[in-house]
Amino acid sequence: MSLEKAKAHLESVGFGDRVMEFDTSSATVELAAQAVGCEPGMIAKTLSFDVDGRTVLILFAGDARTDNSKYKAQFHKKATMLPFDQVEARVGHAVGGVCPFGVNDGVEVYLDLSLKKYPVVYPAAGSSNSAVRLSIDELEKASGSQGWIDVSK
Repeated sequence: MSLEKAKAHLESVGFGDRVMEFDTSSATVELAAQAVGCEPGMIAKTLSFDVDGRTVLILFAGDARTDNSKYKAQFHKKATMLPFDQVEARVGHAVGGVCPFGVNDGVEVYLDLSLKKYPVVYPAAGSSNSAVRLSIDELEKASGSQGWIDVSK
């Protein structure tokens, strides 16, 4: 269901033909990079956070990590990831396939500046064996993000 929801969203913004499905798992940055055939940094990993009861997704370069002090300055609280067992219900995609495409209403999406060092990135497409190839401008358009933030190291 999540893959179809993500594909429908991507189709609605003109990128439905970019979705790739693999015979192997792409649920981690390393597995996704192997499946796609790119360096790990080009995988746009999507992390799920709880910010005062709000569901917030942040897309990072695959080789970036959350910088807690920058995160706190941006959101005015300590970074708290969603518990594994709440991700699918709150986001609309299960862990391993979390992406900003076709998410539940009210989910906020942000893009971390770490992604801008790559001309093309590969976020998941709603399942643990999918990805979509997008330029940075296309990702910005397709994600419906609230904007660019700097919360990585």
